[in-house]
Amino acid sequence: MFQLRVSAPAAVADAVVSRLTGDPAVSSVARVRGASITPPGDLVFAEVVREGTNEVIHDLRAMDVHHVGSIHLEPVTTWLSSAAYEAEERTPGASADAVVWAEVTQQAYEGSELNWTYASFMVMATLLASIAIVLDSQILVIGAMVLGPEFVAVAALGLGLVQRRFGLCRIALRTLVVGFVVAIAVAALAGLAARGLGWVDVADLSAPRPGTAFVYRPDKWSLVVAVLAGAAGVLSLTSAKVGGLSGVFISVTTVPAAGNVALGLAFWVPDEVWGSALQLVVNIAGMALAGWATLALQQAVWRRQTRRFDGGRAAVP
Repeated sequence: MFQLRVSAPAAVADAVVSRLTGDPAVSSVARVRGASITPPGDLVFAEVVREGTNEVIHDLRAMDVHHVGSIHLEPVTTWLSSAAYEAEERTPGASADAVVWAEVTQQAYEGSELNWTYASFMVMATLLASIAIVLDSQILVIGAMVLGPEFVAVAALGLGLVQRRFGLCRIALRTLVVGFVVAIAVAALAGLAARGLGWVDVADLSAPRPGTAFVYRPDKWSLVVAVLAGAAGVLSLTSAKVGGLSGVFISVTTVPAAGNVALGLAFWVPDEVWGSALQLVVNIAGMALAGWATLALQQAVWRRQTRRFDGGRAAVP
């Protein structure tokens, strides 16, 4: 269930109320005239079931509401309403399966923004991964995986392809490239410092490391795991039931591979550099392709379900 709030000039608010009233996916509508100061106009409130939100947002955008006013969506976690229950019963599909494209797109843009917070988490995760490799510690590798912030940017690549938002693809790709380059550079400098202090030597990389050898030895399973993790991660981001992201974070070896690239550069062990770089590329490509395929399937299924419900009018995200 979502609470919808629209701020719009009075003439546009009339059309909004007309659109919302009688919609089987809308359980209640309220209007406060003259309550909006900027832009001057009215506020319209409505409760919309998750399964019908895409159609409502699509029609409001077609009215140009987002240009002359604003559209605000807020999830309602707890509600008691017979009318809302009946609206959910009338609207086809399950709430957990419904993809609210406006919500997913906003998450993708926010998660793909290159900022100091993203870069800081990426650097700290890569440094932690480098320490894990030196110590051959699987626990620290898992910690580095969870700390890494890159998954939403990877998922944004798939979303950009599905929705043909190539600007989002460029933003996500830039964030990934710059984030990994900066993190690897900082970790490589830290590796050089540790080498100079005598804390780490080349034997720590060349000696057998059974706990972390998978980081620089990509194989067919690397791609399989990346595809499964990418699909599961996208489902967690798009579903109302979020619970799979932690499993995604500890399944793929993007950040550990970056940490091993940094150590390979600091001690110049080419085999470690190229093997880890290949692992990094395989994981990102596998997750991005899986995310694209999952989102494309969700979009196709939901459009077909919408056509059956409203007699041919399909919402376009």
